[in-house]
Amino acid sequence: MKAAARLRMNGRSERASFAARREGGFTLIELMIVISIILILVGIAAVKLDRVVQHSKEAVLRTDLRAIRDAIDHYTLDKQVAPQSVDDLQQTGYLRAVPVDPMTQAKDWVAQFDSVVLSPEQTSTGMVDVHSNSNKVSPFDGTPYNEW
Repeated sequence: MKAAARLRMNGRSERASFAARREGGFTLIELMIVISIILILVGIAAVKLDRVVQHSKEAVLRTDLRAIRDAIDHYTLDKQVAPQSVDDLQQTGYLRAVPVDPMTQAKDWVAQFDSVVLSPEQTSTGMVDVHSNSNKVSPFDGTPYNEW
C-alpha cells in the first residue's frame, strides 16, 4: 500500500512540476511560430509599402507635369513667345522652383519643342511640352514615364 501511495504522490508531483515549468515561459516551438507569423506579416506590409510609395511618386509626377504644362501655356499666352527651357518659367515667376522629377530625383525634365502657336499674336515658337527623363515603366498602367 505504501508503494502505491508513493507512486501516486510521485505522479502528482511530476505533474505539478511540469505545470509550474509550463507557466514560467514559452517553448521554442511556440516562439518559432510567433516569429514566423510576424515575419510573414512584415513581408506583406513591405510589399504593400513599396506599392504605396511608387503610387505616390506617380501622383507627384502627374501633378508636376500638369503644373509645368500650365506654366508653359500661361507664359506663351502672356508673352506671345514660347519659353525655351523650364528654367525660363522659374526665372520669370511662372514657377516658384523647378520641381524635382520624382522618378529620377533630378531636375532633368525633357523639353519638347514644336512650331505650334497658341495664338495668332505669338511671335516665336519654342517649348510646348515637357516629359520625365525616366526610362522606367509604370507598374500600374504599363506606360513609360517619359511618355506621360
